[in-house]
Amino acid sequence: MTSAAASVPAVVRLHPSDNVVVATQRIAAGTTVASEGIRAIQVIPLGHKMAVANIAAGEPILKYGQVIGAATIDIAPGEHVHTHNLAVSNLRRAAETVVGTVHHVTPRTFQGYRRSNGAVGIRNYVGVLTSVNCSATVARLICDAAQKSGMLDAYPNIDGVVPITHTSGCGMAGSGEGFDILRRTLWGTAANPNFGAIILVGLGCEVIQVARLAKDFELAGRDHFKVFTIQDVGGTRKAVAEGLVQIEALLPMVGAARRTETPASELRLGLQCGGSDAWSGLTSNPALGDAADRLVALGGTVILSETPEIYGAEHLLLQRTRSNVVADKLLERLAWWESYTRSHGAEMDNNPSPGNKAGGLTTILEKSLGAVAKSGSSPLEDVIEYAEPLRRRGLVFMDSPGFDPCSATGQVASGATMIAFTTGRGSAFGCKPSPSIKLSSNTAIYERMSEDIDLDCGGISTGKATVAEKGEEIFELILEVASGAKTKSEELGYGGAEFVPWQLGVVM
Repeated sequence: MTSAAASVPAVVRLHPSDNVVVATQRIAAGTTVASEGIRAIQVIPLGHKMAVANIAAGEPILKYGQVIGAATIDIAPGEHVHTHNLAVSNLRRAAETVVGTVHHVTPRTFQGYRRSNGAVGIRNYVGVLTSVNCSATVARLICDAAQKSGMLDAYPNIDGVVPITHTSGCGMAGSGEGFDILRRTLWGTAANPNFGAIILVGLGCEVIQVARLAKDFELAGRDHFKVFTIQDVGGTRKAVAEGLVQIEALLPMVGAARRTETPASELRLGLQCGGSDAWSGLTSNPALGDAADRLVALGGTVILSETPEIYGAEHLLLQRTRSNVVADKLLERLAWWESYTRSHGAEMDNNPSPGNKAGGLTTILEKSLGAVAKSGSSPLEDVIEYAEPLRRRGLVFMDSPGFDPCSATGQVASGATMIAFTTGRGSAFGCKPSPSIKLSSNTAIYERMSEDIDLDCGGISTGKATVAEKGEEIFELILEVASGAKTKSEELGYGGAEFVPWQLGVVM
C-alpha cells in the first residue's frame, strides 16, 4: 500500500505522551497511518520510529514516556526519526513509580544438585580451568581426550568435561584492578555449583600463580579441586596425561551426585540481552522482567548487568533501591564508566551497535530503557562489582561491560547458575557451566533461527500474547532447564569458547 489515501494499522504508541510511534511493519512513503491520522513523509523501516508531532531542534523526543534524546533538526509529523535527526542528550524525565508489582506465585521446586557447601547447581560438569592463556591448549587437549576416551560412559549424571580458557593471566601487573578482577573471576567460576569438580592448570611462570590462587581463595586441599602446572609435570604430553589421571580419579565423586527436589529460591539467574532491536524493549525484555519478578517473589536471585546499557535509564533503578547505600553504589559505578570511556576518547553513547541501529534503536538512552525492562519491577537489593560473590537474594546489579560474553562470564563467576538471554537481531550465544535460554523479541528472527532460540516473545507485539503470559511461559522454561532439560545452545554444543573475563589495565 503506497498511495496517500492508503490506510494501515502499522504502528504502536508506547505511552500517551510519546511524540514518536514505532512501525510494526515497513511503512512506504505516502502511506497514511490510520491510528495517528498522519501520512508518512519517508519510508519508515520495520521497528523504526515515526514522528507524530512537530518537534523543534533541541526538544526532547519521548518513547516509553521517557526521554531517548533530543532532535538535532526540526522534525515534522510523519518523518523518520533516527540517527540523522536524533542524538543523545542530558535531558531526563521523572520515572513513573513501578516498584512493588507482586506476583502471588505458588511455591515451586526444581531438581537440582545440592553441593556440600549448601549451594545448588543445575548442571554437573567437571571443569578444566586455566590460570593463563599459555595453558589453554593443554586444557582443551585434556577435555578432548577425556571425552573421546569413554571414561564418562559409566557416569550418566556428569554433563561433560569443559575447558575454561581465556587470553590473559600474564603480561600484566601483579596487583591492581585488572589483577583482582581476573583472580576473582577465576575463583568465582571454580566455585560455581554447576561444577562438580575443577582442575586448575597453569604454565608455571605466569603472573596469576595457581598455588597462590588456590591458597588465597581456600581452594587447596578440597576433594573436588586439583591443581598442577605444565612446567612442574614436565611438558605438554605429561600435562595432558596428568589431567586425565586426575579426571578419572574425580569421576566417581562427581558421578555420585544426584538431583533432588529443591525450592525455586535456590536459583540464581543472570539476565542478558544482545543483538537487540526496537522490539526487545516491548516484548522479550518485559516478559523476562515478569519472569524475573516471579522468581524473586519465590526468594530466588536475578542478576542485571551491562552497566553501559542502563546508562540513561538508571533513574528507573535508583527509585527501586532498598537504601541510599545501594543507590550510591550504582551511581559510583556509572561515574566510573563515564571517567573510563572519557579517558579512552569514547562516549557512553557509542554503545548501540550497527545491528542495534539497523533494528531501530538510535541512542543509548533508548536502548537502556528497553534493557532495564528485563529486570522487572522488584526492589534493587544490592550492587556488586564484576565477578564479586552474591551477598543478597532478590534483584542484584553486577557491574560489567555491555559485551555479552564478558558480562555473562562475570555473572557466572558471581554465582549465576543459568542465563536468560533476549535477542532481536539473533544471537548464537551459549554458556558453560550455566546454560543459556534464548528469547526472541520478534517472530521473524525466531523462525529464521529456531535451532538457536528457545522461546518466541514476538506474539506480544501482535496481540497474540500478553507480557504476563509470556513471563509465565519463560518462568516455566527456567524451571524445566534447571531440572535438566537441554537448551538449544547446549544441544548445539555452545559454551566451550565463551569464557571472556573482563580485561582491565596495561598489557605488558
